Amino acid sequence: MDLKKTIRSIPGWPIEGVIFRDLTTLMQDPEAFRESCDIFYERYKNKDIDKIVGIDARGFVFGAVLAYKLGIGFVPVRKKGKLPYKTIQESYSLEYGDDTLEIHEDALEKDDKVIIVDDLIATGGTIGATVKLVRKLGAVVMECAFVIELPDLNGRQHIEDCDVFSISEFEGD
Repeated sequence: MDLKKTIRSIPGWPIEGVIFRDLTTLMQDPEAFRESCDIFYERYKNKDIDKIVGIDARGFVFGAVLAYKLGIGFVPVRKKGKLPYKTIQESYSLEYGDDTLEIHEDALEKDDKVIIVDDLIATGGTIGATVKLVRKLGAVVMECAFVIELPDLNGRQHIEDCDVFSISEFEGD
């Protein structure tokens, strides 16, 4: 199955000049959703992973499924003010603004091996901030995994010493 064909492209959203890659259409297609989750599972099933870290909000969808299939814990990274317990935070820039992410201060143990999952990597601000949060807690980022990568936006350059895996790429966006 060509998963790219199940992803809707929306020009000019949320601002002019951006082409938004909408994964809700992939998630609504049971075969495409299953295949994308299975790709992640096959990649990580024989690795010694302790936790999956998912980024607000679509990273929760794919990350939680992966954690369930692997039989390990899931840790949410959320936008500022959304987590109820003590947190640490990291601010970042994205292609159309600034934001802050948080993680519970007790979400990971020192030397936990984690995979960070999100739907898309564009400029790398969100994933870069998440990698910093995970490392502040003493955990080890084994890899960052995405359904979509926009390689022309050079997001990988904002992730220091971290392997990146993406299921599909959209060039020129």
